[in-house]
Amino acid sequence: MDKNNNSLFYTCSLIEFISRQTKNNRKDIIEYLGEDLERIYNYEDVFHCEPIEKVANDFIIRNNISTGKFDIISKCKYNIPDYWEIGEVFERLIEDIYDKKDIFRGIREVYSSWLAEKILNFNSDLYYQSRQYLAECYKAGKIIIA
Repeated sequence: MDKNNNSLFYTCSLIEFISRQTKNNRKDIIEYLGEDLERIYNYEDVFHCEPIEKVANDFIIRNNISTGKFDIISKCKYNIPDYWEIGEVFERLIEDIYDKKDIFRGIREVYSSWLAEKILNFNSDLYYQSRQYLAECYKAGKIIIA
């Protein structure tokens, strides 16, 4: 797959933003979005012209995304990476594991994976690790110790 897929980057960042706004797990946001996931990906260039807060709010309302109790931000003891940074981590991981034709399966599987939970523990430094390392951990099914 082409590296630096802008549509995937925006989609992952929006998933992160909506998740933080509604306190829902990322995999649950993907379920709420349903077919809108493909709409976001395919029309990223249009959505990107508006503030992400507005786009997120539109999708929250459109998909009746209720407020949950999944809050990783308040538990964080250190600097919290912003939604663009985490969007980029997930974009790269999906790019490195899945072909473009499998992009939506990749989004669903990566966000539902054990590694997503580890990356989203902002009290660790896993989200700062290299894209190659994260891809190898995902493929191995475990955190690789050097």
